[in-house]
Amino acid sequence: MFKSLPPIENLLRRILHAQDIAELDALEHECFGRKNGVFTIAFTAISSLKPNLRKTDAMSLNTLKTQALAALRDQRAALGKANRNTLAENPLDLTIDLPPSPRGHLHPIPSFMEELEDVFGRMGFDVAYGPEIETEELQFDLLNFPREHAARDAQDIFYLSLPAAPGNRWLLRGHTSPVQIRYMRTHTPPFRMICPGKVYRKDDDATHSPMFHQVEGMMIDRDISLANMKAVMIAAVQELISPETEFRFRTGYFPFVEPGLEMDMRWRNEGEWMEIAGCGMAHPNVLANCGIDPKSWQGFAFGFGVERMIMIRDGIPDIRLFFENDPRFLEQF
Repeated sequence: MFKSLPPIENLLRRILHAQDIAELDALEHECFGRKNGVFTIAFTAISSLKPNLRKTDAMSLNTLKTQALAALRDQRAALGKANRNTLAENPLDLTIDLPPSPRGHLHPIPSFMEELEDVFGRMGFDVAYGPEIETEELQFDLLNFPREHAARDAQDIFYLSLPAAPGNRWLLRGHTSPVQIRYMRTHTPPFRMICPGKVYRKDDDATHSPMFHQVEGMMIDRDISLANMKAVMIAAVQELISPETEFRFRTGYFPFVEPGLEMDMRWRNEGEWMEIAGCGMAHPNVLANCGIDPKSWQGFAFGFGVERMIMIRDGIPDIRLFFENDPRFLEQF
């Protein structure tokens, strides 16, 4: 069924005959390695199947994965017990140095956020943060969203049961754009800024999460054009992902930019084009809403999904791996 997956009996037999922890670790990496693990490759392949086949194959693959994990766990426990018995039978040599204590490191998301801030900081961008609880006014109205826009729907946004003015409910922000509004209200052009942070939407599958991270940014000056925007975005992505990355820009609609574009990328000519960012020239209405004269100032805005960029760069097939806190996944970074 799965061409990349050896017969499960062979995998289980090799696991159960592992002679030490090092051999067992190698087998675990062979099964679940981030890029070349046989299960990782198989799960990635499932995402390209037709919907009527995807569910059945995913269930079967999950069953095989459960069997392999159980075998690894049991054999690790058995080897640990054997090692303890050996220690009990032999005197302990107190002159032997203990192995070094394991050291932790940053989770891949905050680590990547630090890289983002460094890359854009070297291009002169300020970093701004804002609250994760916002109002409809900052989330939608001041960003030129019409009242009937689908993004306001309760099926997309987490609204909060807090006292609010009519038509201006409290919510968990669905993008970091309100930070741009706050920044424009308190700063005088020219300026350039990015605003990284958590955002919340009602999505949950292999490539979407109810909570994820974005980095948005903007540059406002007298004579900023789409050429400036493309140069900044391409330079950032090439440094963060790979200098071999290919790009294309397509027209797209976003209420807060005009014209609006979508940025696609393809790495090393592998696979199909993948959208990674929305962008465009800041809409005159948005500038005016923040007290900036659109006849004197203009600029661009953009937004990237942080998890998607890490998934592309490191070959991670499922966004949920970031939030499960599985040491076997986190130790690979």
